[in-house]
Amino acid sequence: MLLPRLPRIRPMTDPFGIHGLPGTSVADTEGVRVEVEASYVPTHSAPHDLHFFFAYRVRISNVGQEPVQLISRHWVITDGQGHVEHVKGPGVVGAQPRLLPGESHEYSSFCPLPTPCGSMKGSYRMLRDDGTQFDAEVATFSLLVPQLLN
Repeated sequence: MLLPRLPRIRPMTDPFGIHGLPGTSVADTEGVRVEVEASYVPTHSAPHDLHFFFAYRVRISNVGQEPVQLISRHWVITDGQGHVEHVKGPGVVGAQPRLLPGESHEYSSFCPLPTPCGSMKGSYRMLRDDGTQFDAEVATFSLLVPQLLN
């Protein structure tokens, strides 16, 4: 399945940026910044069959002073009925990127829901060169069919 292209995430310094809007989030944890932008994809959805398709784009930036490597992910997905699903696995879309200070990694993925609204949050397990690990937060972002915002 070919996913639609999402707009590029704007830099944090953009005064008219996306942060704080529905479907966006940003979190900083121990020198790792995670920015997310989500959108509803009507062309891959079938509301009459309770199938709502959302795409999201993530940028993981090393804003710290030492290299880090993403080794695993943990997503907490909540639909509009309150049903919670945990998704865990190695890396992100087949990659375990190592980020030097100042570097970023971007990827896109998707989330189908049986409701027109929901949310996602989670974390990435990060590894430092000295062997220590920590969880970089992915702050909660909403998954909303645009008509629900009006």
